[in-house]
Amino acid sequence: MFRSQKMKLAELMILAQDIDKVLEYLGKKANFQFQQRSSFNDVPPNNQYKEYYDKLDACRSYLGIIDRLSFVDHVSLPSPDDVANAEKLLSLTDDIKEREQSLTEAYKQCLNAYEETSSFANLNIAYSEFDNLSFLTIRIGAIDPDTFETLKLNLGERAVVVPLNNEQTRILAASSKKGRFGLDSELKKYNFVPMNLPLDYQGIPKEILAHLKEEKERAEEKVKNILSEKKQFGIHYQEMLMNLLQNFSLGAQIQQVRQSLEATQLVYRVVGWLPEDESAGFVSELDNLTAGRIAIRLFSPEEVPTIKSGKEKVPVRYKHGAFVRSYERMVFSYGAPLYGTIDPTPIVAISYTILFGIMFGDLGQGLVFFLLGLFMYSKKIRALHKWQHFDFVFISIGLSSMIMGLLTGEFFANDQLLVPFGRWLTGLFGTPADRVLHLMPSKGSIEKLLMFFGFTLGLGFIINSLGIIINIINQFRRKHSAEAVFSQTGLCGLLFFWYVVAMALRIAFFHIPFQWFDILGMVIPLVGIFFKEMFVRISEHKKPIFPEGIGMYIMQGVIEIMDVVSGFFSNSMSFLRVGAFALAHAVLSFVVFTMTDFVGGYLTVQGILITVIGNLIIICLEGLIVGIQVVRLQYYEFFSKFFTENGRVFTPFRFKYKEG
Repeated sequence: MFRSQKMKLAELMILAQDIDKVLEYLGKKANFQFQQRSSFNDVPPNNQYKEYYDKLDACRSYLGIIDRLSFVDHVSLPSPDDVANAEKLLSLTDDIKEREQSLTEAYKQCLNAYEETSSFANLNIAYSEFDNLSFLTIRIGAIDPDTFETLKLNLGERAVVVPLNNEQTRILAASSKKGRFGLDSELKKYNFVPMNLPLDYQGIPKEILAHLKEEKERAEEKVKNILSEKKQFGIHYQEMLMNLLQNFSLGAQIQQVRQSLEATQLVYRVVGWLPEDESAGFVSELDNLTAGRIAIRLFSPEEVPTIKSGKEKVPVRYKHGAFVRSYERMVFSYGAPLYGTIDPTPIVAISYTILFGIMFGDLGQGLVFFLLGLFMYSKKIRALHKWQHFDFVFISIGLSSMIMGLLTGEFFANDQLLVPFGRWLTGLFGTPADRVLHLMPSKGSIEKLLMFFGFTLGLGFIINSLGIIINIINQFRRKHSAEAVFSQTGLCGLLFFWYVVAMALRIAFFHIPFQWFDILGMVIPLVGIFFKEMFVRISEHKKPIFPEGIGMYIMQGVIEIMDVVSGFFSNSMSFLRVGAFALAHAVLSFVVFTMTDFVGGYLTVQGILITVIGNLIIICLEGLIVGIQVVRLQYYEFFSKFFTENGRVFTPFRFKYKEG
């Protein structure tokens, strides 16, 4: 439980014909870390699968289809049928896209022509003045009806051509101002005869506006039809597109890795780490997968030259349950423990849960965190997907806060609702009281409050001691005996810390004053710490023993002793903040409760608003501050005792469809 998994280094010699399916196996199994991490994230220049994936993803985006967040179980390397289906799907999508763009552009032209023309319909200006329009050039006249369709086709998107009668003998042609020369040139080819209107004719003829409106409406209908066709197309091909995206994403990743491997024309060499307890199944499954066409060699860490020389570190992997695993990121954000050392994650999970609950005790507010954790665990809320790794963190701190809230009698900052429960619970053990733990300062509660702060110091003593004990065990395992015995976070430091605490408790509770042997109890461990550097150099056979001289050594030793004494004192006092934040939480809740009473109680509109806003502020702001403070206590008062050197996190090769 408190050690990392044992690891093996595997060397695989794979035939070129089998490399893709072996890499597919490794990525799906996700228990193999390449020894040399090449730049797998850099896209190789000739990755055909990546090109297909990018085109299909653009197709998905165009069709408005929501993408999957991760791979499904049946994903596999792209087959020839997948390539053919991808080509077909992309071709059909391009056709719809081109038609949509063409129809949309035609609609815009019709709309612009109609809007600008209609805006001048009722103006009392001569028709000849329409040549001065800022956007449009309008031509009205007669044409041979047999050439109407040809003219319209040749003008294309450059102009709008509208028939003004059913026989198509009279037309209106409109283009942009800068396209008027092209329009006139094209009309001339088809023997267009301009309509002779009086120079003083005012406005736009009503039949022209009517035909422009009809043309606009027809163009708009065509756009609606193509959008409907696009929607139905997306629904029909959605499942195929999703499967193709997944297959080509997997194929692109395999191609990326393959191009970065050491290889000859016929054989690929793959070297990496995997857990020892999975190595037997790993060898057997690969042998079956390749029909025996693979050579595999396994090495223990002590057999690997780069490990023995210190050039490489064995990757660290822990095997935890769901509760402890959710706290792994907190540990690894500080640093990875060295291979073979004590795993601190279970201690972090338990201590973080307890400390957060003490500092943030409220049954209702804790319930909010608990429910958030359940929503993360269910994975049903897309917005919480990125936080799903912390599901049991929220569940555990929520439960801890709820338990503390039952003891302090608080429910969403109300300290009256749980009074019956508090009286029932305390009545089981003696005289009934409103609540088990009263944190708000009041007459007669100071003594209990001081006991509570003493309890938090006791938690600090346990956490500090565990950190030192872990360091002692780790140093002995690494054969650093002098460090394990004589350092501040070694046996001498632990004895000094324990003796001072025991002496303080003896004086406080048993009223036994300071004795002569107390000097020995404190001085002997400090002497050991003073000579630590000397013992370390002797144990490592380094000379000279005092490289900077005895005088400098004594000065450094005195400073070290002062640091030890002040360090243990500050480490212990840091845990007073646990009690202080618990008190601050009680005061904030009291403020919300009092303000609610001022406006008429919880049943008024103002009371409900103050209760909701006040609790939101406490949950969001104080919850964040308390969470940060607990992390700080873990980092500075626990991790700092034994994190003397960072290890290497086990990051197995796995396929990732979407990051995040």
